[in-house]
Amino acid sequence: MKARTILLTLLCAIGITTAKANEKIYVNRDVTTHIVMPEPIKLVDISTSKIAGNQCTDNIVRIKPYHDEGDSIQSGGYTENELLGTITLIGERHIAQYDVLYTEEPGQAAAIFEVPYTHTQSYINPEVTMPMSEMARYAWAVYGSRRKYNQIVTRAHGMKATVNNIYAVGDYFFIDYSLRNKTKIPYDIEEIRVKLTDKKETKATNSQTIELSPVFTLNSTRKFKKDYRNVMVLPKLTFPDEKVLRIEISENQISGRVIVLTIEYEDILHADGFDADILKDAAYYPYYYISYSDIQ
Repeated sequence: MKARTILLTLLCAIGITTAKANEKIYVNRDVTTHIVMPEPIKLVDISTSKIAGNQCTDNIVRIKPYHDEGDSIQSGGYTENELLGTITLIGERHIAQYDVLYTEEPGQAAAIFEVPYTHTQSYINPEVTMPMSEMARYAWAVYGSRRKYNQIVTRAHGMKATVNNIYAVGDYFFIDYSLRNKTKIPYDIEEIRVKLTDKKETKATNSQTIELSPVFTLNSTRKFKKDYRNVMVLPKLTFPDEKVLRIEISENQISGRVIVLTIEYEDILHADGFDADILKDAAYYPYYYISYSDIQ
């Protein structure tokens, strides 16, 4: 009931009314329809019991016409173009609403239905400062940008680690780094840890290390032979000059090669703002930079 109340409040706030016709999704009893939102889904509302469904991943909902297994009518009692109900999907910053219609032809039913932004309406979500879809598109643009940093380089165990760029976007830092393996042994990444620690580590009990968790990581590759590049996103932070930010990459091998990138506070202070030059040649853009005709 609480979720339904929140849903109705949001719908009223953005002005979705019955006066505007919803887009349509066709379903069939022999086809499972997967609806893919362009951002993580916060809430799903299915208006009637004629539609069975559940959320199977962060941004995908699967639905199917409900029918009783003992029903002797092949279509489950539904007729061609019958309106089974309405499905509403609330994302991080956008809402989509569809009428779900039955079709007797399995080939006419959508197995995968991708929701374009043209089918959505935006709303203000105070809990989300930057949607994951927008964060990913910024990260792709950073990934494709030219290297500007030269001072943050580490060499160890036949490896070279480099911080290419640091960008400040909204409430986040985008840290672009790369690894080069100069040995003949492929590097199998076990884990990547980010720590805020003392510049001069001592055995004193008052030495403090704070482990930080990236809110987004672009590249999920865990094994490479020669070159590796990634962009991690951290919440914007400040720290005293006696502290440093360390990125520790460790190997999943008996040898356990570990390479550490150390970022000084001075480097953080000189983080670049995100500008149009980076977006110019990038393959991905934040959704509000894209004309709707480009993303259909």
